[in-house]
Amino acid sequence: MGYWKELALGVLNGNELSDAEALSILDCPDQELLELLQGAYIIRHNYYGNSVKLNMIINTKSGLCPENCGYCAQSSVSEAPIQKYKMMDKETILKGAEQAFNLNAGTYCIVASGRGPSEKEIDTVTSAVEEIKDKYGLKVCACLGILKPSQAERLKAAGVDRYNHNLNTSASHHAAITTSHTYEDRVNTVELIKNSGISPCSGVIVGMKETKQDVVDMARSLKALDADSIPVNFLHAIDGTPLEGTQELNPRYCLKVLCLMRFINPAKEIRISGGREVNLRSLQPLGLYPANSIFVGDYLTTEGQETTADHKMLEDLGFEIEFAKEEIPS
Repeated sequence: MGYWKELALGVLNGNELSDAEALSILDCPDQELLELLQGAYIIRHNYYGNSVKLNMIINTKSGLCPENCGYCAQSSVSEAPIQKYKMMDKETILKGAEQAFNLNAGTYCIVASGRGPSEKEIDTVTSAVEEIKDKYGLKVCACLGILKPSQAERLKAAGVDRYNHNLNTSASHHAAITTSHTYEDRVNTVELIKNSGISPCSGVIVGMKETKQDVVDMARSLKALDADSIPVNFLHAIDGTPLEGTQELNPRYCLKVLCLMRFINPAKEIRISGGREVNLRSLQPLGLYPANSIFVGDYLTTEGQETTADHKMLEDLGFEIEFAKEEIPS
């Protein structure tokens, strides 16, 4: 039995990886990459078969953010030429939901820049969510920054299924990425979401000059948080941001990161997120052997792959979309 298959079967039997085993995944020789992917697929198939969950994101508020996150084109320290606008109205958010419905996206992600939402912004989101639930039956994920307990309760009451608040990086690397909020602020927000009864979504951005041990620490932190959904972003360095020109990734390493996330968080939704197209490039299909979820459409400030190409990729793989619109009650 090969090492990677044996390691995978051990995970399915309840074994947790040692640091040495975790690092061995990131250090996997390229000639063993297909065997590593097979090991990750054994775990993925055990929990999800060949189903793939589609998500679509809408950037309901762009720029105008006081935070200083080094990767983000919307931050206060960014000089990137992006669109900047205040919170969209409910009708525009509903149009996005209709598009998500037509693309067979099972989850519609409502995202807004900023440290946290105002009460007026919560009013807009909750009103939109109630109508989206009635009209389209979509799962809704909100990503609005740091919440107050009362705001989390309002989102839950409106029907928000999931809330995203990424750890982004490891505790030890956090200060190199942002200083306008702490790592603990992010952890506390995820815990607040869990306590409110909303499914927690929390992930990472890889390629921000972190070490391989940092990547292992990220995966373990997400396991400790018990995040239901783990978006794995690969840095798409944008000109005008502090991380401009950073190019540390190659497609093979990105696949190894996805495998690591699957081995450490075996039963969780692992979603290939921002930077998929520019970092995985021609190896994008292989990412769905460890992962079981992708975004369709565009991201916050960067374009995604054509949605028809994503659907064709899934068809070519023989994978099935988890959520089909005919399943939605009329």
